[in-house]
Amino acid sequence: MRYRVFPLHPDTPENGLSLEQLFGGRRDVEAMLTRLREVAHELKLPLGERTHTYNSRAAQELGKWAEQQGKLEEFMDAVYRAYFAKVQNISSPEVLSNIAAGIDLDADEARRVMAENSFAAKVDADWRRSRELGIRAVPTLLYNTRALVGFRPYEDFRKLMQN
Repeated sequence: MRYRVFPLHPDTPENGLSLEQLFGGRRDVEAMLTRLREVAHELKLPLGERTHTYNSRAAQELGKWAEQQGKLEEFMDAVYRAYFAKVQNISSPEVLSNIAAGIDLDADEARRVMAENSFAAKVDADWRRSRELGIRAVPTLLYNTRALVGFRPYEDFRKLMQN
């Protein structure tokens, strides 16, 4: 399996946006949050009460570095917990360097990687590929020429792999 990153709300400022700002008057925001809570509960995933969204670009770049260090899965889990459970700003270099340190990566090296945008080209390539494939939502799982979009029951994944 190969993970690629996706530009979800790439124009979000570093300090984030409130969910009201992000969704600008949509009437189904509470229904979306309710569905997110249901899925998190079904999957036994921790979920805090988010009021804001944050730009994930820095986390994506640092994730490419963590992948190079053999720590991608741990990094993704730690970023999930920071963002969704602890409701932290994952565009913050301090938050991200603490995440790196928490999975036994060097925090100073993480800060250097972020300051130098060392993995920007890799993230740019993933974003370009997602546009080429027409991906507009996360998660999207591609298998051969077919896609499965959104949080789906296990049975849907099984069917995708069988056909």
